[in-house]
Amino acid sequence: MLKIRLKKYGRKKRPSYRIVVIDSRKRRDGRPIEELGFYDPITNQITVNIESINLYKKNGAQTSKTVESIYLKAQQTNN
Repeated sequence: MLKIRLKKYGRKKRPSYRIVVIDSRKRRDGRPIEELGFYDPITNQITVNIESINLYKKNGAQTSKTVESIYLKAQQTNN
C-alpha cells in the first residue's frame, strides 16, 4: 500500500521534512516513489503539489495525520 508521509532531513534540533509517496513497508527515510512537497515546522513554511496529492489519494494512497493537516492548510491558503 502506498502512503503519503513525511521524510525527515535537516540537522540536529533543526528538522525539515519532505512530503513523499512511499511504500508503507519502507523505512521512514527510505527511497520515495515521488516527492510532493516540503514542510519546515520552525518557520512554518509549506510547499505542496496539491494536484499530485489528489491524484495519489484518488488511486488509493493513504495520508498520515500530519500530512493530512498540512494538505488541508495548503488547500485553504491556495483558495
